[in-house]
Amino acid sequence: MPERLCSLPSQTVGPFFHLGLVCQDACLVRPDTEGERIRLRFRLLDGDGVPIPDGMIELWQADASGKYNDPAFCGFGRLATDKDGVCTFDTIRPGRVPCEGGCQAPHINVSVFARGLLARLCTRVYFEGDPALGEDPILALVPEDRRVTLLARRSANNEWTFDIHLQGERETVFFDI
Repeated sequence: MPERLCSLPSQTVGPFFHLGLVCQDACLVRPDTEGERIRLRFRLLDGDGVPIPDGMIELWQADASGKYNDPAFCGFGRLATDKDGVCTFDTIRPGRVPCEGGCQAPHINVSVFARGLLARLCTRVYFEGDPALGEDPILALVPEDRRVTLLARRSANNEWTFDIHLQGERETVFFDI
């Protein structure tokens, strides 16, 4: 009878993200930053829906007018996830970013770093209910039934939440860039 094969422990490149975290910038706004202030809560989950406590979320976004070079707004943040796979940023709702032939819907660019990943995963956060979603050329490239994985939802306490699923039925759409 052949020997039965079994799974080995996952091979990782971490968890070291907390050690290498040079800056922990949860607040991207300054007193003179213009725009609607929002709180954006990320939750990083594996394929079974289990929180990933040692990941890192990095974001880059435009200011309220759709520009990336605003001296009153950093636009960049990086945080480690906590024991529940969560990290929260205080930022502003971005404006529409110009692109060839129009404008993209307000969005935030996100990089995900986690154990077992040899390279970052790139995704975007759009805002549920935004009227510009139908005009976004990048979102239009995503199959309609998968677009929901790119939408942050407003919670009862006026916080936006965005779950990142690394695998499984609800896997977040990641972009090959």
